[in-house]
Amino acid sequence: MPNISTISVAIENIIRAAENLKGVIIHTPLLENPLLSERYDANIRLKREDLQVVRSYKIRGAYHKIHGLSETQLQHGVVCASAGNHAQGVAMACRKKGIHGTIYMPSPTPSQKVTQVKMFGKDSIDVVLIGDTFDDAYAEALQFSKQTGAVLIPPFDDEKIIEGQGTVGKEILDDSSSSIDYLILPIGGGGLAAGVSSYFSELSPNTKIIGVEPAGAPAMQKSLERGEVITLDSIDKFVDGAAVKRVGTLNFEICKKNLDRVITVAEGHVCGEILRLYNEQAIVVEPAAALSLAALEILKDEIKGKNVVCIVSGSNNDITRTAEIKERSLLYEGLKHYFIVNFPQRAGALREFLTDVLGPNDDIAHFEYSKKNSRDRGPALIGIELENQTDLAPLMDRMVKKKFRYEYVNDQPDLFHYLI
Repeated sequence: MPNISTISVAIENIIRAAENLKGVIIHTPLLENPLLSERYDANIRLKREDLQVVRSYKIRGAYHKIHGLSETQLQHGVVCASAGNHAQGVAMACRKKGIHGTIYMPSPTPSQKVTQVKMFGKDSIDVVLIGDTFDDAYAEALQFSKQTGAVLIPPFDDEKIIEGQGTVGKEILDDSSSSIDYLILPIGGGGLAAGVSSYFSELSPNTKIIGVEPAGAPAMQKSLERGEVITLDSIDKFVDGAAVKRVGTLNFEICKKNLDRVITVAEGHVCGEILRLYNEQAIVVEPAAALSLAALEILKDEIKGKNVVCIVSGSNNDITRTAEIKERSLLYEGLKHYFIVNFPQRAGALREFLTDVLGPNDDIAHFEYSKKNSRDRGPALIGIELENQTDLAPLMDRMVKKKFRYEYVNDQPDLFHYLI
């Protein structure tokens, strides 16, 4: 249980963590981004933790935590639960320190992530796939720790973890020759935000620190509004590196003191940013890493002419999610719409829909048709991609004019998630 009376981590401990991490991590670059700077009329630099050795900042906290354990504590090894970056960080830390680690991951974890963990840990770790969710895996890891004496390495709610993540902030200030007006960083459990903000609050107190959460998992924002840590009833797990039901207790206390505010970004907006970064700059990021960059659009009026740093937290994106990322982006931007259309069961009905209802730039991206001979109409689920948001109203008007009865699916969440 963290000592909440501290409500901070000392900068000398973050400096010590940086020393411990030498030769283990890379000092990731702080790079000016001309494209984003021009787009938002600001001086925007990116802290590229996506280029870290395990492709995320998580190795910092994991290694620092394990490095601080005594030989007696380590005689039974370590254990953690994670479906992503924390597992990779612990795995590599175990290999670097020459100790044994057991890593519990939920059974549905994509094989790509399991392979990455094994690659970073090699013979120093065992991976156990168990349960359907992170909570299931965590319960097993906790039980394993109690039974074997293996030290549990938490993902974020721990002083040593926070100190390690805080070294990101130290590197930013070490590399900055000018003042930083805004620092924008993602928030999941709060370890990165707590560590970096602790360092900045002492050495760059005039910097406004903005935390960013996915709209479907605003655990820190809601906790700050209530003045206490709360547990969300449900979350959208899409931004998996930042989607938690409950933030760390110590992290909450530090963030309450140090952050200027926390904002949320819609998951569809995050997806659009992932695609833009790849298409425009060949930068591959995971959903959580796109949070700080997507926030630029929300903050664009107040950051004009300012010096802004965005932390790009990781690049462990599963390529099999590309179709879902594109889908969510198009839906958010109002460029993809689903309808259940009742087609008259007569020759030429579909051709009439294609020629007289679809606009010249409309594209059918999804089509499922069920013909029922006992009825005079057959329903079809149709997904249509538009070139512009404004093309939707004319499309619907043409369906009415041509007497195609339809039901719009996008604004019916229960039906939408069932069908799509």
